[in-house]
Amino acid sequence: MTASYDQFLRSKIKMAPRSGFDISQVEINPLLSGHQKAAVHWAVAGGRRALFEAFGLGKTMQQIEIVRLILSYAGGRGLIVAPLGVRQEFTRDAHTLATGEHPNVSDEQRDQLAAWIDKMPGRAPSIRFIRSVDEAEETGIYLTNYETVRDGKIDPADFTVTSLDEASVLRSFGSKTYQTFLDLFQAVAYRFVATATPSPNRYKELIHYAGYLGIMDTGQALTRWFKRDSTKANNLTLHPHKEDEFWLWVSSWALFLQRPSDLGYPDDGYDLPAMHIHYHEVATEWRPTVDRDGQVGMFTDAALDLQSAAREKRNSLDARIRETAAIVAAEPDEHWLIWHDQEAERHAICKAVPDAVAVYGSQDLDKREQAIVDFSEGRIQHLAAKPVIAGSGCNFQRHCARAVFAGIGFKFNDFIQAIHRIVRFLQTRECHIHLVYADTEREVLRTLERKWRDHDAMVKKMTEIIRKYGLNHAEMGKTLERSIGVERIEARGEGWLVANNDCVEECRRMDDASVDLVVTSIPFSNHYEYTASYNDFGHTEGNDHFWEQMDFLTPELLRVLKPGRLACIHVKDRILFGNVTGAGAPTVSPFHAETIFHYRRHGFDYMGMITVVTDVVRENNQTYRLGWSEQCKDGTKMGVGSPEYVILVRKPQTDRSRGYADTPVSKDKADYTRARWQVDAHAYWRSSGNRLLTAEQMAQLPPDVLSRVFTDYSMSEVYDYEHHVQIGEELELRGALPATFMSLAPGSHHPDVWHDVVRMRTLNGEQTKRGLENHVCPLQFDIVDRLITRYTNPDELVFDPFGGLFTVPYRALHLGRRGRASELNPGYFLDGVKYLEAKEREKAMPSLFDFEDGQMEKSA
Repeated sequence: MTASYDQFLRSKIKMAPRSGFDISQVEINPLLSGHQKAAVHWAVAGGRRALFEAFGLGKTMQQIEIVRLILSYAGGRGLIVAPLGVRQEFTRDAHTLATGEHPNVSDEQRDQLAAWIDKMPGRAPSIRFIRSVDEAEETGIYLTNYETVRDGKIDPADFTVTSLDEASVLRSFGSKTYQTFLDLFQAVAYRFVATATPSPNRYKELIHYAGYLGIMDTGQALTRWFKRDSTKANNLTLHPHKEDEFWLWVSSWALFLQRPSDLGYPDDGYDLPAMHIHYHEVATEWRPTVDRDGQVGMFTDAALDLQSAAREKRNSLDARIRETAAIVAAEPDEHWLIWHDQEAERHAICKAVPDAVAVYGSQDLDKREQAIVDFSEGRIQHLAAKPVIAGSGCNFQRHCARAVFAGIGFKFNDFIQAIHRIVRFLQTRECHIHLVYADTEREVLRTLERKWRDHDAMVKKMTEIIRKYGLNHAEMGKTLERSIGVERIEARGEGWLVANNDCVEECRRMDDASVDLVVTSIPFSNHYEYTASYNDFGHTEGNDHFWEQMDFLTPELLRVLKPGRLACIHVKDRILFGNVTGAGAPTVSPFHAETIFHYRRHGFDYMGMITVVTDVVRENNQTYRLGWSEQCKDGTKMGVGSPEYVILVRKPQTDRSRGYADTPVSKDKADYTRARWQVDAHAYWRSSGNRLLTAEQMAQLPPDVLSRVFTDYSMSEVYDYEHHVQIGEELELRGALPATFMSLAPGSHHPDVWHDVVRMRTLNGEQTKRGLENHVCPLQFDIVDRLITRYTNPDELVFDPFGGLFTVPYRALHLGRRGRASELNPGYFLDGVKYLEAKEREKAMPSLFDFEDGQMEKSA
């Protein structure tokens, strides 16, 4: 591996950039414990970091100290954005950090703090709550709530550093709140987030925090680590082979901390209390359900949809509130948190538990915050609230160890946050959590429990990384470097040679002018990744980065190709979704055009382009960008179906005064007739004028026959667009127009636009039959066969640098040529070798028809 290529591959390793300040430990407030100092030191150095620490580990103090330290170097003022009801926590902790006045601070610690402040005046932090930037001075640390920022009363750009406490507002990607905060904070140089539940039910939500912090573009991160479900748009799951890399990347900008011992510090005073979950199922009276189509349901299920869940909430309200009141009454001396989700539940709770103080959305903000503070400090015994209002950031563990959920729902983040208002470090008693739910909500409960298990699995994974690497990102990077490179494995047979290798390295082993034809399907930029290796061309950040790696391969292809011979490059344009690009509507990245200019830049002559039409109905089912309903709403946002292309580029022949290749691909006129040439050379086919089949005739045919008949007829008749549409409309009225594939696809008259490629005849089909992982962009036999037949002579060598399952050498053998390929993925390599070995045996052994022909000759 040359130094430049190796250097390029190593540059792919992504760790979060450092944009902060290198500080010494002595600059950190001495009241912070060991793990808190380590977290602050790491965050300040990073400049844009996330603190994902368990409840009670001191994120409030850490945020105050991080903001103070950043301001000491960068100047200006800092802003901490927190949920309602958390103001007193920050005020209390800031006062402690400045004075040492707190029951848990010893006299020795206070003396250390005083000496530390005396050495450098101005270190003691102060914090003030504001609702307008006009209330702030030019310097200092300020606190506000999310509503103030969201409503535009404070512009974050007026601050040098910001920190979002309990940053769950960023969770809903695509929501107005997320987009608002993403835009508002882009001008802030130093950004931090802090929450104990960064991604409780879907791991990929972590990248939304990365997008906010400016670590990596959200769309880029989605493509880099997540695979797309080709049958359902935006259904993304984490690549199994990219899991370790993803979590190491996350750990480079997010600190997941569950206990101080995760960073090597003692756990003294950080023992979580025991938590007991009590389930209370209440029976509901059976009521028939009637959907909008008039269908009566025998059974009710709140998990079906939000409408069903709301209905069951109403039906079970009285029974749930009676059970909730009985639970609270059973322990009259305890302080109780009563969680609910609906206004009707709040009113019912206040009647059933008369001394309960309720906080709610339309309430005056100051009154709401005061009630939360009073409950936190023990002056109120029973507090009724929605998790979305008081479930984040508030510390209720000093006086309360009991909570009851008067109902359950699907929002796991709100649920887990609400639980940990009392189940947190520094809680001195065992906690009891009561869940009240209707018998029709059992599936809702199961969903909630599944999300809880997923959350615990994520926490376990991140804890393992922290325990292994600590905050040493250099060691994380070295671990990722081990995926660079591959130990070459070669397999060969009669007429074929393939290698498990990086294609750049494999091409460099090949002789000059040794290949007669290149047929390949290049990766479509970073649309897919096939391996965990950084050698993978799909492991790139975007089109520019992809072509940068191709710059190492394409000169080698030009070198190994014989003069005057072709490289046939299979490509497809990329669909760019509006919620990623910000364009609103889906747009198209002209990847095929970039391919043409890339190969021209490296010395190839562009010879033309074959268009392979695709099924627009199936494409819409996969992307939802060409929907009929959306077309009817606004045709301006609709593009067209995205076909596949084969780009034909030619290595210049030695003698530029003549157009022939150094070794021409010759045809015998007895086989390649004048009539065939005329049809191939013409741009379109003439028609006799017969009309299309009528809808009445076609509606009687099954869909597969319908598809074949319509295509055949469209090839022989003059094309009539309005008649084409009319047939489809009449078929739809008869319920005979399929929704899952295009049954009325017109046939192509042009030799370079192929309508009749058999889409399922690929080696990938064999993979599917055997239940193996599919190669996501297989080349069809028909495409490969036509290219090989058209551009090579018998016994010549056809090469594919991105071999996949070795379709190209497989079909080359079938057509009497020789084949060579390279493939990075070891699984594809091994499967492809099996196919080649099977094809070789097929050629070597006579077929049944060969045997019968021989017997007939003997008889004759």
